[in-house]
Amino acid sequence: MELGLVGLGRMGGNMRDRLRAAGHTVVGYALDPATTDVTSLAEMVKQLAAPRAIWVMVPAGEPTRSTIAELAGLLSEGDIVVEGGNSRFTDDITHAQTLREHGIGYVDCGVSGGVWGGENGYGLMVGGDADHVERLMPVFDALRPEGPRAEGFVHAGGVGAGHYAKMVHNGIEYGLMQAYAEGYELLAASDVVDDVSGVLKAWSRGTVVRSWLLDLLVEALDADPGLAALSGYVEDSGEGRWTVEEAINNSVPAPVITAALFARFSSRQENSPAMRAVAALRQQFGGHAVRAAEATGSPENPGTTG
Repeated sequence: MELGLVGLGRMGGNMRDRLRAAGHTVVGYALDPATTDVTSLAEMVKQLAAPRAIWVMVPAGEPTRSTIAELAGLLSEGDIVVEGGNSRFTDDITHAQTLREHGIGYVDCGVSGGVWGGENGYGLMVGGDADHVERLMPVFDALRPEGPRAEGFVHAGGVGAGHYAKMVHNGIEYGLMQAYAEGYELLAASDVVDDVSGVLKAWSRGTVVRSWLLDLLVEALDADPGLAALSGYVEDSGEGRWTVEEAINNSVPAPVITAALFARFSSRQENSPAMRAVAALRQQFGGHAVRAAEATGSPENPGTTG
């Protein structure tokens, strides 16, 4: 299958590689001349045979809005746009309407897997019309992890459902990371436990708290015992806030996710071992920018997950 891919950053570039390895033709466009296959969106569209499929993988907000607006003027009736970034689900309705006026389909896709997805596959949560999703299944199957489709892919519902599912996924992720981080800080603060890293590593098999996130925390501690090289400053990329807002809107108690979000806010006021652990986890699974322990500048190149 042919696919246009807009955005070739940490995730987009790996997605292009994974799709090509599966035998698909990918024409990628990025602002970086070292990574792009074409010089413009118009050239990318011209190289693809109709009906086209374009996957947008750029930061949420204005970059996504402007890209979709430009594509609306370049694509033809019967083409499809997939928005694979972390747009808020309410934005999907607007994007879909913009494209529908031109006869262009729209699918939103929440993507999880971070910098490891190129090798391990991406968890995909999709929203949109069934016909559009079915047409794109060769691409989804190439990107998802090996194994049963239902364990790495879901057509969650209509437009917006994919990003809604990813929003909740990331809210849960906030809570999980905070729990591991607080456990790490308690172990480190105790004068009873001598081998903190060893305790965490011992939890990685057989215990009820084993997980990929725990494995990544162990790797981070192996590389930097005590996480001394990191500041405890932790960004939030939006999904945690939106999850808490949706919990309020639907009268759903979400104290763990809410507390984890507020802990990230507090991280910007003080440097704690727990927040250094959360920063390390975000760097490990998503390649997110972190602050060095003595740095005062802003993180660069924010990612699309976490």
